Amino acid sequence: MHPRTKFLLGGAVVLGAAGVLMAGAIKDTGIYFLMPAELEAKVAEDPSMVGTGVKVGAKVVPGTVVRDSSGRMVTFQMTDGKATYPVVYRGIIPDTFSDSVEVVVEGRLDNTGTFQATTLLAKCASRYEATPESYEAMRKAMESGAPMPASHDSTTKKSY
Repeated sequence: MHPRTKFLLGGAVVLGAAGVLMAGAIKDTGIYFLMPAELEAKVAEDPSMVGTGVKVGAKVVPGTVVRDSSGRMVTFQMTDGKATYPVVYRGIIPDTFSDSVEVVVEGRLDNTGTFQATTLLAKCASRYEATPESYEAMRKAMESGAPMPASHDSTTKKSY
């Protein structure tokens, strides 16, 4: 065998091994969550899913959020439009959590059909936009040459 052939063969083996290791790592760390309707179907198919740890992604049903006075517990309902589950979460509640926000909860479905969450992640807005009223005030100020409203003036310094 020529040295060049040995080199190419060795390089192919090393690249192949690296590819297998990367594919395995990606598969192991891939994050997947069920929707409430999928969880409902899995529980109907296999009742042993009750009590099994899963991640569920859904939207908070407006008007169902009830916070404990301690601020360390919240109950709400989550839905995907097809199935709805009550959720109980004990822990630090994310600042972005509110009515109608999209959430991913990790935990277990108990025998009563309530999802006991151990982790609560709330989706935050990917971009923040001015309200129509403030946008209109900025547009009028720019057209008239007047100074920008204080909340939008880039030269205004805030002290904290």
